Amino acid sequence: MNPLWVEIAARAKVTLSEAQGAKLGAYLDLLIETNKTMNLTRIVDRESAERLHIADALTLLEHIWVRDRRMVDVGSGGGVPGIPLAIARPDMTFLLVESTRKKAIFLEKAIDQLGLSNVSVSEWRAEDVARSNNREAFDIATARAVGALDLLAEWCLPLVRVGGRMLAMKGERIKDELPVAGKAIKWVGGGPAKIYPANLPGADHHVIVEIHKVAKTDKAYPRSPSDAKGKPIR
Repeated sequence: MNPLWVEIAARAKVTLSEAQGAKLGAYLDLLIETNKTMNLTRIVDRESAERLHIADALTLLEHIWVRDRRMVDVGSGGGVPGIPLAIARPDMTFLLVESTRKKAIFLEKAIDQLGLSNVSVSEWRAEDVARSNNREAFDIATARAVGALDLLAEWCLPLVRVGGRMLAMKGERIKDELPVAGKAIKWVGGGPAKIYPANLPGADHHVIVEIHKVAKTDKAYPRSPSDAKGKPIR
């Protein structure tokens, strides 16, 4: 097992077993192999993938509470951070939201091959999931490399219960995104954003944006894609 995975998990007082380490490695094998015929990731070097996919995903563990039970990964793509977190936290259940069918099929395949009974996949858009019985049903919503913070707030916070949180994995652009996202965050029930360094070696620009859900989301949100296109809440 990669020592960095063990180190990052330990920060959150999570001890990874050898079996969990083997599943994390098997997931990477499947991701890299499938990427030869499907565009799932630009990171194809194994050493880089161990750090920038698995280790990066595990940096969220410090921000997931022991009592958290349900998490949704919006725009899951190839399954990061949802699948690594599901392996590290088998006591929780995870919903991977991915509307691109071929990617959703890959996620289903990965879940089956890894034997992950605590993970399911939705091929709906996040906007549609938020108008189902999953509205305000999750303790945490997360997203990585999906969109600007104002859009993420509109997609993620309607899925989170009052008292829950949104954890967005962001980079250097957060400096530009945060000042214009305040209105959107407030309108969908979020409190002030808090920025934490991910503390991932070799990725000093990686941060985790935490937004607490402080009020129920108005039924008008999230808007349909046609209504929201080119019209951010600002």
